[in-house]
Amino acid sequence: MPFRKRPRVVIVGAGFGGLWVARTLKGADVDVILVDRNNFHTFLPLLYQVASAELEPEQIGYPVRSILRGMRNIDFMMADVKRVNLDGRVVETDGPKIPYDYLVLAMGSTTNFFNVPGAEKFAYQLKSLEQAVELRNHILCCFEQAAHVKNETKRKQLLAFTVVGGGATGLEFSGAVSELIHGPLARDFPMLDFRDASVVLLEASDRLLPGMPERLQKYALARLEKMGVDVRLNAAVSEIRGATIRLKGGDSIKSETVVWTAGVSGDPQIQAWGLPTIANGRVAVEKTLQIPGHAEAYVAGDLAYFEEDGRPLPMIAPVAVQQGTAAALNILKQIEGKEPQPFRYFDKGAMATIGRNSAVVRVGTRTFTGFFAWIVWLFVHLLYLIGFRNRLFVMLNWSWDYLLFERAVRLIFPADRESRCHVAGETVVDDKREAGS
Repeated sequence: MPFRKRPRVVIVGAGFGGLWVARTLKGADVDVILVDRNNFHTFLPLLYQVASAELEPEQIGYPVRSILRGMRNIDFMMADVKRVNLDGRVVETDGPKIPYDYLVLAMGSTTNFFNVPGAEKFAYQLKSLEQAVELRNHILCCFEQAAHVKNETKRKQLLAFTVVGGGATGLEFSGAVSELIHGPLARDFPMLDFRDASVVLLEASDRLLPGMPERLQKYALARLEKMGVDVRLNAAVSEIRGATIRLKGGDSIKSETVVWTAGVSGDPQIQAWGLPTIANGRVAVEKTLQIPGHAEAYVAGDLAYFEEDGRPLPMIAPVAVQQGTAAALNILKQIEGKEPQPFRYFDKGAMATIGRNSAVVRVGTRTFTGFFAWIVWLFVHLLYLIGFRNRLFVMLNWSWDYLLFERAVRLIFPADRESRCHVAGETVVDDKREAGS
């Protein structure tokens, strides 16, 4: 390797944590390499809107190189990280090996299925743009199939949509799918009886939105039920087998669409790297966000397990942003010969949208619901969305949906993507449509 005068910082992951590390190190006397398997950043809080046909994938994705444009000390490498050698201070990728002086792991999280049999095989996930597009295609395919299925039982099975997990993502996706079904799709498929369509939200605990104030939890439950979502509390999934969802207690649900939003965990491959992980695969870090025994290595975002006031911090974007900034500042302190500072999370609040004109927001000890909360939710998400073009097109799509009760993105594309919603059995074409074709 050529002689390097400046310290090299390697960042793994271009999510919120990784990007804010890079932004904080902009212009510093260090060389930075940001590594990610994708060449774009995904705005995960709006991923469910891609799956529910409200936004295009490129409207919540932004090229990493465009974000880093003008940051002369920062380079980007599109590569898949295979291993991190902490003792040798080398990041091994599917391409070249990258030596480092300082390391920040901000690789995000993966879906946690809690060892439920069949969940990983049969349930859809919402952790990437590819998964969101696959789910959107599947939902639309289910309606296309149902339009020609004669058997009532099979038709109801095609039009049954089950969401597992009553957190913010599960709640937001349930509301969005309900509005999609009873709005644009009801007009697209007049031949269907939409009393056959159902959206079921399963939550293993006795309340929605864990961690939110009770007032907001009750409001969210009442609002979802008003929208026609069948919310079932204390409903833990024991097994998923094909289109059958079995619950602890013996009940079962027939549904061609199961969306798993119940939990997240760290990347399973990191356990082989010698990092101190807990049960769900996250890395237990020091108060300074450093990896125990490796003062030059940090973890930020969903991958970091960090307790504050006796409770782990939630795996949300604001935590990742603040941890990314703190890790970068601590690296600069180390370079100057100073001691890294303990991380302290500043809780700005929490929010979730339930549908048109409806959301829940907590700011400090104050809570808001309804239209005002919904406006706050819209503003905050537009503010954090990266790229003026993305903000513009997201705002246009939201306006189109709000004013015309229409979803702009109802394309099954690419067409060669296979859906799991094909149900064996007799299909029928309506005589009048057949005669007119």
